[in-house]
Amino acid sequence: MSYSIILYTVLMLSVLGVLAAVILYFVAQKFKVYEDPRIDEVEAVLPGANCGGCGYPGCRGFAEAFVKADDISSLFCPVGGNETSAAAAKVVGKSAAEQAPMVAVVRCSGSPDNRPKTSTYNGATSCKVATTLFSGDTGCQYGCLGLADCVDACAFNAIYMDEETGLPVVIDDNCTACGACVTACPKDIIELRKKGPKGKRIFVSCINKDKGGIAKKSCSVACIGCNKCVKVCPHDAITLENFLAYIDYDKCKLCRKCVDECPTGAILEVNFPPKKKKVEEEAKTESV
Repeated sequence: MSYSIILYTVLMLSVLGVLAAVILYFVAQKFKVYEDPRIDEVEAVLPGANCGGCGYPGCRGFAEAFVKADDISSLFCPVGGNETSAAAAKVVGKSAAEQAPMVAVVRCSGSPDNRPKTSTYNGATSCKVATTLFSGDTGCQYGCLGLADCVDACAFNAIYMDEETGLPVVIDDNCTACGACVTACPKDIIELRKKGPKGKRIFVSCINKDKGGIAKKSCSVACIGCNKCVKVCPHDAITLENFLAYIDYDKCKLCRKCVDECPTGAILEVNFPPKKKKVEEEAKTESV
């Protein structure tokens, strides 16, 4: 009698298992989501950094958007660059337009020599936290707080804090222009700009929007909104708004006239050889 009960129970469980399997199969078929196999192919050519620099949540998200997009011109992986974009475009049978390499630049030159401290901050070592508590420990409310949120955000070891100046320094060769440091900075002093031919670029290293006198009092190398750079630029690449000059990197021809004209040295030139006249003047000074 007990043997029959056991056999009956096993049989019923087997029938229920088969029935459940059949139901699950039809449900799975009903709600099955088709995934384009090209998504895996595109993801395979991506660098796998998952940094979000492309604007999507990881490389998988970018790959899905890339495959589904009718126009891929706005889709770009900054870490992989043009080579990766070309490989991804080949997978979907399209061509990708080349984009100029970008790099992060720090738009603040407020070292202790240029921007003396007026107070001392004792709190959490986070720019994000500090900026909610006070405007900064110098007279400039716009400048770098120096607490290294940008360094912590960088996954490529492309930025570090200079102990002498207290400012972040970008390592061009390591920078992938993912934009993580830009997002991490609560003061918005870090910007992505075109890397430029042979790494040459010119930009206003200041974001102080105070009037000239106030800005200069806070920082000796602040932009004072004098408009001289705007007037001397032959390419209409410089605009002045809220007492602050800005150089459009698409219009700038790297002539450096604005650099010589700036009375405070707020405009920086990067990776340029020293001008011949300046070298000669320095040589004469040394000989005297």
